[in-house]
Amino acid sequence: MSVQQADPLEDVLALLGTTSRLSVRLVAGGEWAVSYEPPPAVKFVAVRRGHCLLTVDGVPEPIELAEGDCFLLTQPCAYAMASGPGMRPVPAGPVFAAAADGVARVGTGEDAVFIGGRFDFGERARELLLDVLPPVIHVPGRTAEAATVRWALEQIDAELRDRSLASTLVTEHLALVMLIHLLRLHLAVAGPGAASGWMAGLSDPIVAPALRAMHARPAHAWTVAELAEAAAVSRSTLAARFRRTVGQSPLGYLTGWRIELATDRLRRGDDTVAMIARKVGYGSESALSNAFKRVTGASPREYRRRTRTAGGGRIVHGAGFGLGA
Repeated sequence: MSVQQADPLEDVLALLGTTSRLSVRLVAGGEWAVSYEPPPAVKFVAVRRGHCLLTVDGVPEPIELAEGDCFLLTQPCAYAMASGPGMRPVPAGPVFAAAADGVARVGTGEDAVFIGGRFDFGERARELLLDVLPPVIHVPGRTAEAATVRWALEQIDAELRDRSLASTLVTEHLALVMLIHLLRLHLAVAGPGAASGWMAGLSDPIVAPALRAMHARPAHAWTVAELAEAAAVSRSTLAARFRRTVGQSPLGYLTGWRIELATDRLRRGDDTVAMIARKVGYGSESALSNAFKRVTGASPREYRRRTRTAGGGRIVHGAGFGLGA
């Protein structure tokens, strides 16, 4: 059987409505250190010139960042950047509040230059994406694998420097390109333990084809046998490997993803529950309602009413994608 396959990472990023925002450039020199409060969104910083020492609350060892390196802070942790160990940091707030012409300065001189920003996601980002990543992702820049990241950073740097027409829009799109390549690179080179849950499955040669098949056709009445055929292994091998890697059964994962798709349609669209049921793989409105309430604790109609009344998309009880059937 020929099985169509899709890209689960692309699906999740699209579902979350990922956006980016660039901050002002930071120029540092001499002996310096800056401390940052826990960011409300995913923070990224790239070293365009020089080097620094990164320390993050909850991460036992400092991280040395060289020219060309960048990092993603996926959890709301306080952190500091410094010219070296033992430096007493100044708060970042006043430093950036005093920025002039798009440049904030700390210390004396221009030994190091940094660009940074944030990625904002929808209501479901924490459970769907961020909780399956480590708190800090460090990507060394001087590797062949990071060539595309370097290219994106160079283009962002040029746009920030030249301020050409529509530069803000261009830099935001480039930052999203960079995010995708950072996540790809992290999964490719970090090895086992680089991620957990569904994202760990993307790096597994047996689990990944089954994941992609389900994302390509979430409404299909998948069986474990069909998914095993897509992965070219036996049913028992796929079931055991999937549970060990992702943390749940293949069909449990499928249920979670279907419910996630349904919640997105309930939040954003005006389709009836019966129409949504057909689109996400349930034969009737009652079948979707039963599965939806089992996973989320509320019926689809209740969920839609609550989210629209509240003006948000918080899923009831935090249940949904990745939690099984």
